[in-house]
Amino acid sequence: MMIPKDAYLLRIHLGESDRWHGKPLYEAIVQQARKDHLAGATVLKGSMGFGAASRIHTAKVLALSEDLPVVVEIIDSKEKIDEFLPHLDEMVLDGLVTLERVQVLKYHAKSGKRGD
Repeated sequence: MMIPKDAYLLRIHLGESDRWHGKPLYEAIVQQARKDHLAGATVLKGSMGFGAASRIHTAKVLALSEDLPVVVEIIDSKEKIDEFLPHLDEMVLDGLVTLERVQVLKYHAKSGKRGD
């Protein structure tokens, strides 16, 4: 799969406890992105953060939170991201979604061989 050098990064900020049809929302987003043949997606779990409600979410032992911050990043062409946005609009009820231009420097699958 090829993606253009000038691509877009879709970043979705949500909570670890957010759900979509009984499964974690971040997992459902990644599965939908794969189904839609987007170039790639990564889930990043945060140890601390706050959002629109200004409530602190943390992994500190003394302040156990069951809703840690999660960020899903998806990179592809503007056209492919635009086609994906209606799915995301339906799935994400609370959170923050951003879009920014990025320059892709390298995008290759592992070939199983490393340099000598």
